Amino acid sequence: MKISYNWLKEFIQTDKTPSELSHILTGIGLEVESLEKVQAIPGGLEGLVIGYVKEAVQHPNADRLRVTKVDVGGAEDLQIVCGAPNVAAGQKVVVATVGTTVYPTQGEPFKINKSKIRGEVSEGMICADDEIGLGTSHEGIMVLPDTAEVGTLAKEYFNLNDDYLYEIGLTPNRADAASHLGTARDIAAFLRTHIQKPDVSAFAVENESRTIPVTIESKACPRYTSVTITGVTVQESPKWLKERLAVIGVRAINNVVDITNYVLHELGQPLHAFDADAITGNQVLVKTCAEGTPFVTLDGVERKLSADDLMICNAVEPMCIAGVFGGATSGVSEKTTAVFLESAYFNPVSVRKTSKRHGLKTDASFRFERGTDPDITLFALKRAALLIKEIAGGTISSEVSDIYPAKVEPFQVQFNYANAIRLIGKQIAAEEMKEIIQSLDIAIEEENEEGLLLSVPPYRVDVTREVDVIEEVLRIYGYNNIEIPTQIRASLNTSVKPERDTVQRIISELLTANGFNEILTNSLTASAYATDPDHAVKILNPLSSDLDIMRQTLLYSGLEAIAYNQNRKNADLKFYEFGKVYSVKDEKYTELRQVSLFLTGNTAAEHWGTKPVALSFYHLKGIVDELVDRLNVKDYAIEDTTSEEFAYGLQYSYRGTKPLVKFGAVQQAALKKADVEKEVFFALFDADLILQLAQKNKIVYQEVSKFPAVRRDLSMLVDKAVTFNQLKQIAQKTERKLLKEVGVFDVYEGDKLPAGKKSYALSFILQDEEKTLTDKAIDSIMQKLIYNLGKEAGAEIRK
Repeated sequence: MKISYNWLKEFIQTDKTPSELSHILTGIGLEVESLEKVQAIPGGLEGLVIGYVKEAVQHPNADRLRVTKVDVGGAEDLQIVCGAPNVAAGQKVVVATVGTTVYPTQGEPFKINKSKIRGEVSEGMICADDEIGLGTSHEGIMVLPDTAEVGTLAKEYFNLNDDYLYEIGLTPNRADAASHLGTARDIAAFLRTHIQKPDVSAFAVENESRTIPVTIESKACPRYTSVTITGVTVQESPKWLKERLAVIGVRAINNVVDITNYVLHELGQPLHAFDADAITGNQVLVKTCAEGTPFVTLDGVERKLSADDLMICNAVEPMCIAGVFGGATSGVSEKTTAVFLESAYFNPVSVRKTSKRHGLKTDASFRFERGTDPDITLFALKRAALLIKEIAGGTISSEVSDIYPAKVEPFQVQFNYANAIRLIGKQIAAEEMKEIIQSLDIAIEEENEEGLLLSVPPYRVDVTREVDVIEEVLRIYGYNNIEIPTQIRASLNTSVKPERDTVQRIISELLTANGFNEILTNSLTASAYATDPDHAVKILNPLSSDLDIMRQTLLYSGLEAIAYNQNRKNADLKFYEFGKVYSVKDEKYTELRQVSLFLTGNTAAEHWGTKPVALSFYHLKGIVDELVDRLNVKDYAIEDTTSEEFAYGLQYSYRGTKPLVKFGAVQQAALKKADVEKEVFFALFDADLILQLAQKNKIVYQEVSKFPAVRRDLSMLVDKAVTFNQLKQIAQKTERKLLKEVGVFDVYEGDKLPAGKKSYALSFILQDEEKTLTDKAIDSIMQKLIYNLGKEAGAEIRK
């Protein structure tokens, strides 16, 4: 947002320099990103002075040149050769001295040097209007009144005031500061001074010859103010108005349109000027139109209207998209003699949706969609009407129409002094807080020892809670006035339980070490990817049809990343993602954290020395097991997954009830949805449960045993329905102290075995932490294992 220093000073009386004001603005939350000096005209008339022509004689060697003696207030007169036909003795003129760079109205700047012209020395230049950027005339030199004082700097004589332009990085919540008035309000609050608003007391209705009735048919327009001005002459704006707009980067169009832009940037209230003669039926209706109604906007583009677009219409057709953009035929032109002036307050949500729907971003929509001041519409209308009368002529030819059926009430906020002091971190006197609050246009309705009941003006859409008022007090009091203590007095506790970030880092480091790359995908996705459509969180105003719901699983966003890479010949992929999934049931929204893993392609890129090995389910299982082990998660049951996302796979459930992770091969239907052709292995962790278990299961460090471990192997014949995990759990339950590990190193199914049977080759690692195991103790343990495996799983030694 661009703010002019000179314009600001019309609202507040201050002797602060532009630089000092820049620091103040940044300190109160209106961050100045740049401060630029803007000269009233190029060069600023530097080096030009007022001179007096003492004599002007014919040049001895040129018929069209004259040799002059000019007094510029120095010790000696200057001899200047001049070719202007109107130069004469006794004139007051503008002189460019030697060394001055002159900036003409047209053409490139040039430097004045001491030179000889046809044999005569010339020590400067007597200037014409166009030679110094003050006009376009080149018929002769600029002759000044006799009252001009010799030696006066030209920039002082012509009263040129350089300006300074602030580029302010306005945050979205500060719509109230999107104008010179709004910015000045904050400065005035900080400096404890008052705002000087433009005077509109001269506004008066002169006749009622051109009344245009207004009807509002939509709640999206809470207030609509208008007036008609006749006898207007639309032409180029005066120089001061064009220069004022040019400083802030606004292009001048014509005097009426320029006035509406001027008031917009002055007061923050968007206005629209219609050609009153183009209002068919002599009436204005604020309403919506039928879906698909064609409308040609000011840029010449035909747009199809939505049934939700608020429009300003005449008796026959729409004329303007309310708060966003004007129409091609209803605006002010050079032929306009009567102006219907609009100043309204439109619903921010309605304007934002319409602006987004049509891809139109204007100065008006920028302000309306953030929230303008409903109480300033009438003031802004009068201000603009008076400027039109002054600059474009005409008379006010209707009563002001001000339709405001339901007043926008101020926000009521309870403010507590103790809460403010606690949050700010400094003891600020109650009287000072009251003074700051009142300086911000916030009214005090009630007061007691503990605090205040406040009435916040509607234009402060960002101040609706006590904490917002506290922030305002701190902002104006000054962040720099809050001392940072040199000593921090607090007990430092190191939690033995890992925090979420710690657990996430552990997972990231392990996966990265195993060749995985982290991905970050959009939480918005297509409804085609919904796993439970009835409980999907739907986006009311989606950016596109492919982003119309919040995702319910991390599967499809990961598959899309795989498809993107595979389409670019990057087929060997290992991805992981930390993300959230969303659902809604009975208007209760749920947000869950998950961790996803994806494997596809080969274990390594093709190489002459090795054969490619395809990634498989067991590669994924190894990673899952390593991750679960690293987080010290125990006491989980393993079972086949029944999730529809998988063609086959497993599920680990904590204590057999809470699903910890499910993993396996992605089913073909899901791959087809995401246009993935190759097999993909996918794991999905419950990140919240992982955190709970990681915090619960404290890692205990123990000394490595001095005594050797012993391995024993058994080949067991079991029913095909029996899983290794069942055998492992039976073994661990049988010998809790000395059995350290159970593994499977071979599985056999074939004709040599009885029907319905399979063979597991199992390994058992035994170790005593206190002594070396004897053969007798080992044999005793193995016998118990064989007995219990047979009893509980029907296992028998294969012979």
